[in-house]
Amino acid sequence: MAKPQRPTTAIGKTADYLDQRTTIGVLVKELARKVFPDHWSFMLGEIALFSFVVLIASGFFLTMFFEPSMALVRYEGEHPANLHGQLMSAAFASTVEMSFEVRGGLLMRQIHHWSALIFVGSIVLHMFRIFFTGAFRKPREINWLIGLTMLILALAAGFTGYSLPDDVLSGNGLRIIDGVVKSIPVIGSFMSFLVFGGEFPGHHIIPRLFTLHIFVIPGLLIALIGLHLFLMVLQKHTQYPGAGRTDKNVVGYPAAPVYVAKMTGNFFIIAGVLTLMGATMAINNVWNYGPYDPSPVSAGTQPDWYILFVDGALRLMPGPGWEWVIGGYTLSMNLLIPALIVPGILFTLLGAWPFIEARVTGDHREHHVLDRPRNRPVRTGVGVALFVAFMVCSLAATNDLIATHFSLDIFAITWALRVLLFVGPVFAFWVTKRVCLGLQRKDRELVLHGHESGRIVRFANGEYVEVHTPLEEDERWLRVNYQSPAPLEIAPLTDARGVRRKGYKSDRRWQRLSQFFYEDRVSPVTPAELAAAHSHGKHDEIEKHDEMEAVTPTGAGTAVGQRDGG
Repeated sequence: MAKPQRPTTAIGKTADYLDQRTTIGVLVKELARKVFPDHWSFMLGEIALFSFVVLIASGFFLTMFFEPSMALVRYEGEHPANLHGQLMSAAFASTVEMSFEVRGGLLMRQIHHWSALIFVGSIVLHMFRIFFTGAFRKPREINWLIGLTMLILALAAGFTGYSLPDDVLSGNGLRIIDGVVKSIPVIGSFMSFLVFGGEFPGHHIIPRLFTLHIFVIPGLLIALIGLHLFLMVLQKHTQYPGAGRTDKNVVGYPAAPVYVAKMTGNFFIIAGVLTLMGATMAINNVWNYGPYDPSPVSAGTQPDWYILFVDGALRLMPGPGWEWVIGGYTLSMNLLIPALIVPGILFTLLGAWPFIEARVTGDHREHHVLDRPRNRPVRTGVGVALFVAFMVCSLAATNDLIATHFSLDIFAITWALRVLLFVGPVFAFWVTKRVCLGLQRKDRELVLHGHESGRIVRFANGEYVEVHTPLEEDERWLRVNYQSPAPLEIAPLTDARGVRRKGYKSDRRWQRLSQFFYEDRVSPVTPAELAAAHSHGKHDEIEKHDEMEAVTPTGAGTAVGQRDGG
């Protein structure tokens, strides 16, 4: 019996050594054969992942020079000159020294900040893509919850890092957080003392935020990213609808060598773009704001874009009239509603959405082919409505800048945005739903009658009709291969003996919600409808005429072909 051939190269020997002791070759082989579909939107997740890698690398550099202390020091640096000799916290002083005295410090700070913005932005866009296409359906509900948790952690990471320099802007942000925490009924004041280590601002908040920012939150994010990728590899990859694509296959390219090469190239492109942004686009120049002092609150200051909606909601909320004193406790609804209740409802709704949709649809099958947004009008409308609400709140966070730049009354702007916050999302939902239904009807028309060709045919009786070009099989498949769920049907209130059925009220509520989702719907074309549309007399005559044209000399027939009805 011949001996098995052993590898001769150093890499081969190393791989063979590891494989014999860990059987890692089986895992590598399985991963290398994993098929990934090819679509640009799948890169949004890669952008988030690679931005996080750049965040970790640049954050490691910054950690070596930042001093997380609120002890007062006198700044002795030469740059910037306006800060020389001023008293400030050690955290602010080390941030300024890092920017002006450490070689590459300002570049790393700006790369880190831009990476954070792109990281959160790519997560939001990635989750929008998942939401609009229904990629959260079974068996990916757990991965949807993991992604939502990662978004919340990314927001927390951004806020804790944003607050570390201890400048006027970040200090005012912490002051708002202090007010929100204190607005929690009964325990608010005690929680504020616990968080800040005493009366705001205390002497412990920066070290605590530093620990959260560099240790706790990144550790949780790394663990969740690993779990997210594990589940993605374990399950089939989702794919967009198209010819030959079903829930039982994946059409694409293998991970190795195609996607390994693509992902490697994408990483260097993303890292290069972030480096270029950090080198050429100034951001968070804390020396322009100065060290934190509770007395000045400057106008025209806003947090990073992903916190704008909370700041805007706080500005839109009416003031003292929404504060109530109950049993000696002040209930500040003007802070609780925009800062805690509304975001809490939003994230709870997003987390529960996959289960709500499965319940109102009555569909518990596995789904690996994505939806076209037009085929789920209510879901698409809700997504657009949430986006409009976010934009209105973001505009509200800049109401002072809008007032100064356009010479408008800030109170008029605030009232207009208050009205728009309620009217805008509803109007956006209605328009989006109608557009989706209109696109579905257009798909039906195309499948049944084909594309307009501009060719006019005259029949023997003098009638003119336009000849439509039938759809190709791939295009027809895209427009008919989807399901249009009907509203739920439930058992009647009473059984055959007239006894009231338990659970009817609950079933009726779910039925009403299902009617909201699917009462207005356009069913896809069935094979019978397609056959009927293509078998009526005029089509038969056109087909016979086309056959005659193929054997009749030009000009001998009775048909007249024209372009664009001319």
